[in-house]
Amino acid sequence: MVGSLSKLTLLVTGVGAPGTAGTLYALRNNPDGRAVRVIGVDMETEVAGHFLVDEFFQVPAPEDPTYIHELLRICTGKSVAIVLPQTTREIVRLSRCKNLLEREGVRVMVSDSSAIELANNKWALIEKFKELGLPRPEACLSHSEGELLSMVHDFGYPRRPVVVKPPVSNGMRGVRILRSEPWDVCRFLTEKPTGLEISLEELLRVLRSGAEWPELLVTEYLPGPEYTVDAFIGSHLSIALPRLREIIRSGITFRSRSESRDDISNYTLQAAKAIGLRYAFGFQFKLDEQGIPKVLESNPRIQGTMIASVFSGANLIWYGVKELLGEPVEKDGPKYHSACFYRFWGGLGVAGELVDEI
Repeated sequence: MVGSLSKLTLLVTGVGAPGTAGTLYALRNNPDGRAVRVIGVDMETEVAGHFLVDEFFQVPAPEDPTYIHELLRICTGKSVAIVLPQTTREIVRLSRCKNLLEREGVRVMVSDSSAIELANNKWALIEKFKELGLPRPEACLSHSEGELLSMVHDFGYPRRPVVVKPPVSNGMRGVRILRSEPWDVCRFLTEKPTGLEISLEELLRVLRSGAEWPELLVTEYLPGPEYTVDAFIGSHLSIALPRLREIIRSGITFRSRSESRDDISNYTLQAAKAIGLRYAFGFQFKLDEQGIPKVLESNPRIQGTMIASVFSGANLIWYGVKELLGEPVEKDGPKYHSACFYRFWGGLGVAGELVDEI
């Protein structure tokens, strides 16, 4: 029986990430009943994931020249079979060095570097969707203040909102919705500020303060609901499970609901296969005024809320582990069902040293 096999040692990176508890749940509650030992690593030691894994190590930043050496030292010393990266910064480095780790017997759940670099670049992703004939937002890439102003007005500002964001970023960093309408009393008293909205004048004031003008993507504003897609591509199974993002805070899903959307699923798998993505990854879409889903971005790694698809009957993270182990992932797959996901604030209490009463 699979459950009787020896304990499998896995290494999860970026265990300070918000989705760590979900990733660990998916691994420890895998459908094969396989016993796993999880090593966790992060740049910081004071993170919750430190206390959730079986053993923890601090590692340098992914950009540090010693990062791969240190990771390999841990993997070989602890007999790690597979590395599961969780952060965008790490997948870029690991995709370029995965052959080095594989030569030492350590497999990495990451696509090839060419696929990672394309998927991480929102402008390149939109161009790939255009090449494939798939729905994508109208977009332009600006390199100067003059180009930005021209493009923003071409997209209808100030009559219509316009979105500005860096082509390469994650976690909503640098994303802004340009709006000219001032806040009224009702909005001020009833809405929580998100930091997303900004006027063109305010944006220009910020950008002019920098030493160099940044490259910025300018896109049409999509007013409809937003969807995230949990996906997996392996040797014999390809699936994509869309979820409606009902509540989003700081780029993190706090409530989602799985929905059967063949259009979004098909767009995801067609684009992912053309890009060369493998294992567990995600896409995000938003509906335009006509209800057409248009791509926002791709997360070519384990998504922070991918645990939601586990509750729908698809443990995509574990599918990636099995694929790397060379074990069959059922071609027909399990029967999936609808499910809701609710994130809530929680915490860990860690006792310190005893102190004398004053």
